[in-house]
Amino acid sequence: MKIIVVGTGYVGLVHAAVCSEYGHEVYAYDNDLKKLEAFSSGDAEKIEYYVNEPGLVGIIKEMSGKYLFFSSDLESIFEGCDVVFLCLPTPPNPNGSSNLVFYNAAAEQIAEVAAARKDKRRVVFVNKSTVPIGTARHIEKIMKDHEVENFGVASNPEFLAEGTAVTQARKPDRLAVGADHEEDFKILRRVYSQFVHHVRIKYIETTPETAEAIKYVANTMLLTYISFWNGVGAKLGETCSNVNIDDLRLGVTADDRISTWGSFVSNGAGGSCFGKDIASLIYQLRKVNVSTKMLEASYEVNEYQKIYLVERAVTESNFKFNNKSIAVLGLAFKKHTNDMRDASSIKVIESLLGKGVAKIKAYDPLANESAKVEFSPSKNILFEKIEYYDTAREAIEDTDALFVSSDCEEFRGLSRTIEETVQPPYLIMDGRRMIPDYLDLVEKKYNYLAVGSMSMPCQKNHDL
Repeated sequence: MKIIVVGTGYVGLVHAAVCSEYGHEVYAYDNDLKKLEAFSSGDAEKIEYYVNEPGLVGIIKEMSGKYLFFSSDLESIFEGCDVVFLCLPTPPNPNGSSNLVFYNAAAEQIAEVAAARKDKRRVVFVNKSTVPIGTARHIEKIMKDHEVENFGVASNPEFLAEGTAVTQARKPDRLAVGADHEEDFKILRRVYSQFVHHVRIKYIETTPETAEAIKYVANTMLLTYISFWNGVGAKLGETCSNVNIDDLRLGVTADDRISTWGSFVSNGAGGSCFGKDIASLIYQLRKVNVSTKMLEASYEVNEYQKIYLVERAVTESNFKFNNKSIAVLGLAFKKHTNDMRDASSIKVIESLLGKGVAKIKAYDPLANESAKVEFSPSKNILFEKIEYYDTAREAIEDTDALFVSSDCEEFRGLSRTIEETVQPPYLIMDGRRMIPDYLDLVEKKYNYLAVGSMSMPCQKNHDL
């Protein structure tokens, strides 16, 4: 099959690369020439500046020039195309709705090229990104308005988790394909031929609207699960003496009907999907007068979770942030990525700056450069207080408190670094419960405050 992937972000680049692995002729199209130059270079550092996914660089190096090609000229690559996947950003508007400016602009451009093509073979336009329910009909209208001949539209949402996207694209748990016509299903079965009759992969054929809804319901369900554990399980551990959150989690999830996923309490979920998708679904349901109280609660719990440890430090640990130096470890929204979109660290840092800290010493194994863009002083002059370091040890040195905001494996071994670098009184705010031997630190007069646990001061009625 000849495939065009429009958009080379996290979804588009991974999808293009993995499709090329399976022998399809794939053209990754984008109008960002710098990105295309980086992807075509084969240079790992240049590629990972834009998309950092384990295993992705290897595929690009192996497939580029054989089955994978990068182009900024849509017209030159369109002839003979079988499928066009739209993998474009749909950021949230202030009211929660999805911003389709990029999507609509791309669809209009594609329609103009498709209408002028000489090869009139059937081509299927596929929504791969998360788009509002009914977007396939919108794309269909655009194509008809431009008098495109012999085409179909489909919805085929992605379910990839950053950090494991390549593995999941190679071996997905399910594929949802929504279309109206059998000939379009046949074309997409050829694209995904290795998955259609797989014994462990659910290949679902349905309507475009159902496929679009599957993605929204799945993501809002996942965020609701996270919010439940943060809003109920964690709060029991923080307020009820002798309730151990780790034992609580093990006991509850021992029931086969209850998943362990999402039960590890944290300082909130981030990333490009959860918050945006639940806000979009709230907006879509409100438009048709459907109550969204449960969705609103899930969203609000998650957003508050991102800053509440800072608030607990004030109320429970009596910590005064004004003019203090704070280390923040973990800037990306999760480990194994440099993606800063909706990362919990953003609200953590904004909250710390709002409380008058003198300096923030930040470190992330992958996301320092992305964070510099996110926290550019041109956006807020207070971001000048942020300094970036190459190791956790350097970030912790000469600080008054530490905030652990992501689940990078290296943060599990922090106890020794803390002891060797800073002396008590010193406050540790553990947003991911990454320090399993925290009791040893408490015995040595460090103050420990973690999601899911009661405050553990080195002494009562202290004033830091």
